[in-house]
Amino acid sequence: MDLDFLVGWPGVYLAIALFIILCIFLGVRIVPQSEKHVVERFGRLRAVLGPGINFVVPFLDRIAHKVSVLERQLPTASQDAITADNVLVKVETSVFYRVTEPEKTVYRIRDVDAAIATTVAGIVRSEIGKLELDQVQSNRAQLIERVREQVTAMVDDWGVEVTRAEILDVNLDEQTRAAMLQQLNAERARRAQVMEAEGKKRSVELAADADLYAAEQAAKARRVTADAEAYATGVIAGAIKENGLEAAQFQVALKQVEALQAVAVGQGKQTILIPANALDAFGDAFKMLKGRG
Repeated sequence: MDLDFLVGWPGVYLAIALFIILCIFLGVRIVPQSEKHVVERFGRLRAVLGPGINFVVPFLDRIAHKVSVLERQLPTASQDAITADNVLVKVETSVFYRVTEPEKTVYRIRDVDAAIATTVAGIVRSEIGKLELDQVQSNRAQLIERVREQVTAMVDDWGVEVTRAEILDVNLDEQTRAAMLQQLNAERARRAQVMEAEGKKRSVELAADADLYAAEQAAKARRVTADAEAYATGVIAGAIKENGLEAAQFQVALKQVEALQAVAVGQGKQTILIPANALDAFGDAFKMLKGRG
């Protein structure tokens, strides 16, 4: 009897050791860097385990959810929207998000991907409805920023963070596209006509400027000539005032003599008619020269 009792103790020790090893195995949880684990006890949330080594109570706690915290991309979605000027457009969007609070994502929303996609579609329609088509095309960056801000605010209760919300493309139906192309061609033709008219106007302005410049230069030349003549007249008047009337008569007589000499010089034979007062001019000139001598 005593021998059976002693033989049974090693088995108990072995069972206890195995139980302790099992508790350690079940109580130690190693969480990868890219995940967070949600722990439940009797069906209720107990804790959220972060990356690294964590401890739980064996047989009481269980890992109910393993949630990835890596950034995710929703499939490209396409939805119709109507602009403020009643143009139907098809908008393609893409959203990137990551889970920041797994306990909210697990217990507050069943399908977070579908919920985010639906939210983005509604916000995109609402924002595009506030803008005209030209504004949608030219202010796409601002539109994307407004969509991202509103989506971030609405999905905060789901424990996710929207990192990017992109509007990939804004497509038009064929009729609208044809009408816009026609309008674009008309605008190009109008701009060409405006540029041609501006060119003609500029040409006329340059020609007028050239005529004005020529007139100004001619006026300046006449002014210079008049000033020279006035200066010469002033010099002569000064000489007359200084030397008397005889100096002026002497200059006139010399000019008459020089003129007669120029007429007399010539080839061949010619008849020279000398005015009656020419001899008087010679005589006056001779007297003046004699008087000066």
